[in-house]
Amino acid sequence: TERIELKTEIKNLIFLNQKISEEANNLAKALKGDNKKQGNWGEVILEKVLERSGLIKDQEYRTQFTTANADGRRIQPDAVILLPDNKHIIVDAKVSLVAYEACVNAATEEERERYVKEHLISVRNHVKLLSEKDYHTSTDFNTPDFVLLFIPIESSFSVAVQADQELFSFAWDKKIVIVSPSTLLATLRTIASLWKQERQTKNVMEIAKEGGDLYDKFVGFLEDMQKIEKAIEMSSRAYLDAVNKLSNGNGNIVKRIQKIQQLGAKTNKDKSIPARFLQNDEITPITEDTN
Repeated sequence: TERIELKTEIKNLIFLNQKISEEANNLAKALKGDNKKQGNWGEVILEKVLERSGLIKDQEYRTQFTTANADGRRIQPDAVILLPDNKHIIVDAKVSLVAYEACVNAATEEERERYVKEHLISVRNHVKLLSEKDYHTSTDFNTPDFVLLFIPIESSFSVAVQADQELFSFAWDKKIVIVSPSTLLATLRTIASLWKQERQTKNVMEIAKEGGDLYDKFVGFLEDMQKIEKAIEMSSRAYLDAVNKLSNGNGNIVKRIQKIQQLGAKTNKDKSIPARFLQNDEITPITEDTN
């Protein structure tokens, strides 16, 4: 019974292995034989690199941005990296698998060298086609004079640059910089650091602005307090002048009212004029500070 069960499990494993192999072969054939699928796969890898870079989508980078160049032709870069000061870097993914796959699986050194040359021709053609799109002429982009050509397979990138030392110069002359996942990620991390510094700088500027506004408000508040102080002093003087006129001098009102009371006016015996208003000297303000 155990042998039968083991045999069944082995058959299942063989079947799954064959299925995985078939799916892998189908994927490889699809990528090698369909340029559209190759492009989609390259865009997926580019998206993954962008997600790991620390940049914020739709704020610090955009994908599938459509515009037109100076000739009016429609152009759609795979990614647009936004930089501080409203600048941009264009990234376009290009996949070249046919010659590279043949190079990796070559049986002899002669075959390998031949397929390496074909792979280099494919990469150079990508450089030429990308250069002809004239991304930098679009009015929607404020870009440097170069575009990043992204090769999503690290080993494919390595084979190309090792086999042709003039490849970078060839691409640079056409305003193209070739990057792999690792070099692009390093570039994007640097840009993410620039954005972080930009946000910190804006925060410092905002703090300085808020501090300046707070200082201005505080000075204005103190000026208003001085106005209130002067108004209180003026009110106090006016009050004292009125009281002095009321209770001092010949024929002042207090004396007259007091005389009426003395003549027999009917009043409440419990109520009398406060002594403060009966003094002969002028009334002076009562303050806590005797000075």
